[in-house]
Amino acid sequence: MRDYDVLYTLSKCDTPQRIGDLGKHVLLSQPTLSRLVDRLESRGLVSRAQDPADARSVRIALTEAGRQAQNTAGRSHAAAVRTAMNAALTPAEIAQLTTLTQKLQEAQA
Repeated sequence: MRDYDVLYTLSKCDTPQRIGDLGKHVLLSQPTLSRLVDRLESRGLVSRAQDPADARSVRIALTEAGRQAQNTAGRSHAAAVRTAMNAALTPAEIAQLTTLTQKLQEAQA
């Protein structure tokens, strides 16, 4: 789940992210996130590059393999959530939930 969280967060970013900025979105401690990024990098899912604005810092980005892994995991996760929601909610409740989540999204824009 932590791997997916990092891959998902990076997939939503237009540019490579500093590890500190990434940490604000995935709610992991800096040391835990650093070790996780090391593992993801060793698996070819993320890459590191020196930050052009600050030579002391690096930026993390998804590789093509990381993007594919995130897409595959995302589809599987979405299917599992859809199955669970359809089992627990009536069609009317799903419609109501859809309306409410759209309203929340619009309020964030």
